[in-house]
This record gives sequence, structure tokens and C-alpha cells, in this order.
Amino acid sequence: MAKKKLMTHLVAGYPTLEESEKIALAMVSGGSAYLEIQFPFSDPIADGPLIQGACTEAISSGFTQDQGFSLIERLAEKTDVPLFIMTYANLVMAMGIQSFVQRSKDSGAAGLIIPDLPYDYDEGLYKICSEMNMPVIPVLVQGIADDRLDKILKLEPEYIYAAIRKGITGQKSSIDKSTIDFLDKISRSGIKVLAGFGIRERDQVNLLSPHIHSSVIGSALVEIIKNSIESEEDCSENVRKFVLDLSGSC
Repeated sequence: MAKKKLMTHLVAGYPTLEESEKIALAMVSGGSAYLEIQFPFSDPIADGPLIQGACTEAISSGFTQDQGFSLIERLAEKTDVPLFIMTYANLVMAMGIQSFVQRSKDSGAAGLIIPDLPYDYDEGLYKICSEMNMPVIPVLVQGIADDRLDKILKLEPEYIYAAIRKGITGQKSSIDKSTIDFLDKISRSGIKVLAGFGIRERDQVNLLSPHIHSSVIGSALVEIIKNSIESEEDCSENVRKFVLDLSGSC
């Protein structure tokens, strides 16, 4: 079976800053094609309870954005896998968009995912990113109006993050014909589709793979980390094995 492309998600600073770096490298060892590294925020709009809990723990442990950028720098030195910073508008605005984008670029990030700064209410993010040659990845939800989708496709971003259901992350998503049609419409544009929200099993990855560029795995990995901590098992090794299985590398 051919290896499937995965973007794997981790919360910077969870369970600790040092462990999150080890976990990131374990994801790469397991076959991740991309890393989505979340800078934790106290009031996320799209994250389910597992990722919210991880963010709360990281913030309680003293996580700072400086630590996040330093983590990106260290990972960029240790792997060639593209690193995408995911966070929310408040953190970007607090630093200032230009400063945040510059720090991201200087740290070695390959792009930004800011779900609550859509292209038409972005406070200038897309223009600044374009001027600084820093890709910003639009986040679209299945059910988006056709005219709005067409406007986003005309922007010709390199990637689009497609949430395959409305709501928050976490629970397993069902994948039906409407999901496939939604993903196919984006893929036909030539834009690389990163499909996420509720992807937890190898069968889902196999089903989506012919229609997208990469599946995005988030809450399932956070759950593995949480369970590994509670059972005093090796977080990194359990994550690596899970990624290996999902990607079809084992």
C-alpha cells in the first residue's frame, strides 16, 4: 500500500516544551509530511476539549510565543519537513501582524494557519504575508457557499485547509459523497488540499487520500499523548507508531 501524506498537529509546550519537541520529531520519524504546530491560546474557537485541555496545560506551565518561535527554529534545524504555525488572531494582533509574520519567517516556518482571520476580514494578514513571501492557508468548512469558495480559489493559495465538518475538532467525522465532492472541487483547482477535523483512523485516511493532498491529524494525537502520560508510557514512541500506522508505512 502506498504511503499516505499526513499533516500532524501538536500543541507547542504540551506536555512540556522539551517533550513537544521530541513528539514533533517522532511524528516526522513516523512519516509525517507536514507539522502543524499550534501556539496555544486561552480561548480557541475551533478546538475540541482535547486540544483545549492541552493548550490550557501549556499556558499554565508558562508557554510564551518566544518559546514557540524558538521551538520552530530548533525543529527547522533538525528536519526538512515544512512547519506550519497555527494559532488565533488575538496572539497575532497582540504582537502586531507584521512582527508576527516576520518572526514566523525568521524562525523557519513554511506558512501560517489562522482560522479566525479569513481572507476578507483578515486585518491585513494576507497582504502582509504576500509581501513577505509567507504563505497563509485559508481555512474552509464543508458547506461554504459556492460564490465564497470561488473567491477564495481565485486567490490561488498554495494550500487550503478544508474542515470536513462544521463545529469543533475531536469526534470522528463521517465521510460521505458531499464531503468528497467538496474536496474534489477544491482539488480540481490545483490547490493542495489539507483535510482535517475528526480524522482518527487509517480507513478515513485511505478514503480521503485520492481526493486530497494530505490528511490532518490533531485530536487523536493529543489523546494518545494524554493517555500515554496517564499510563506512564513513552509519548513519543506511541505517537510515532500511530503516525506510522495511519500513513501506511507499517
